[in-house]
This record gives sequence, C-alpha cells and structure tokens, in this order.
Amino acid sequence: MKGLERQITVAMITKDEERAVAKVIGDIIAILPEAQIVVVDSSSDRTPEIAQALGAQVIRQFPPRGYGIAMDTAFRASQREVVVTLDCDDTYPVEFIEPMARMVLEDGYDLVDGSRLVRKPSAMPWVNYIANWSFALFASSLFFRRISDLHSGMRAYRKTLIEKLNYTAEGAALPVELLLKPIRSGYRVKSIAIPYRPRIGESKMVPLQSAWWTLRRICTSRFA
Repeated sequence: MKGLERQITVAMITKDEERAVAKVIGDIIAILPEAQIVVVDSSSDRTPEIAQALGAQVIRQFPPRGYGIAMDTAFRASQREVVVTLDCDDTYPVEFIEPMARMVLEDGYDLVDGSRLVRKPSAMPWVNYIANWSFALFASSLFFRRISDLHSGMRAYRKTLIEKLNYTAEGAALPVELLLKPIRSGYRVKSIAIPYRPRIGESKMVPLQSAWWTLRRICTSRFA
C-alpha cells in the first residue's frame, strides 16, 4: 500500500469550495497520506489557503480560464504514474481512489472510469440524469460500446496515456473527450460503478454551454 500511494496523484479543480475542501482533502490524506494532491484553483474565497495549509500543491488560475485548461494544468503538474481526478465537492467516494489506481498499476488498464450512472443516483436531479443518460446513449451508438457516464469527475488515468493523448483543453466538458478518444484509440478502458453523494456547495456547471461542448466533443472524438 505504501508503495502504491507514492505512485498516485489526486487532481482537483476548485472554485469557491471552502465549505468542502478541508473535508475532501482530509479524507484523501486519511486513506493515502503519501499521495500527491494537486489543486488548480480559481477561487475568490479561502479555498486555496485551506488546501495549501493541508499540504496540497496549489496552482492558482486566476482569473479563471475554464475547467479544461485547469484540468490540463493539473495533469501536467502530476509527478506520479497514475492521476486520479476528483471533484472537490464531496460527491465522489475517496475510498475508491486506491482500488481504481490499482487497476491501472496492477491490472494493466490505461483508464478506469468511475460511472455514477449505472442507475439514477438519488443525489442527482432528474434533468441532469436524463441529459447525461441521453448523451451517453448517443455516444454508445457511435462508438459501438456501452458507455454509461461521459462526464464523471472521478477517473484514474495512466500518466503516459495523458502525455500521448491529443485533446482540446479549451472549452467545457473535457471529461467527454478524455474518455472517448482513448476508447477510439484502442487503449484499455474499464468502467466501474461508484456511488454519488449530495454535493457540498453550489454547482458551477453552465448547462447549455456544457451540452454544446458535449455534442462537439462526442462528434470530434468519433469523426475527426
């Protein structure tokens, strides 16, 4: 276990998460005290100070330049073999970080996707669930593969996959491209079911913008 956690980076994108950040980072440290924690932050509240005080490597992106560019920055800052992404709102189960990373390091997967949508989570509003389900069904029909969750914020990526992958960081819905392009390129991708909990704080998603970028990334990943 000690050797494994030294091979893991936990990457999070934060914007005004001071209500949740201490709990999320504390939960990570309790399970994986030697993992690298990278936080790319665009907050106007105390989120970066709290994260840094708890030992996270904080990279400021202010004024904000968007989720995709922030995630790309977090990937590039990773110094470990596996990068596990996680939203900093307490919706995702930190206890899944280690088993997902182990699937990459020991079982040979290049990407492990934590799917929230094997069935509807009680913490997810119906409108969000229907939109996510519809986009996933559309992608499944194009890629000839059952895909249940295009937008999961919790995945384990092999660092060398990210380094080789040609993706567009600008714009919303980057997780869509980070899942579909590896599938199209023949990488070993595994999906597992994870629980999804009520969030702490407010959602930062802009629905229409996210929907447009989701469709764009599905189509470019398949046809470009």
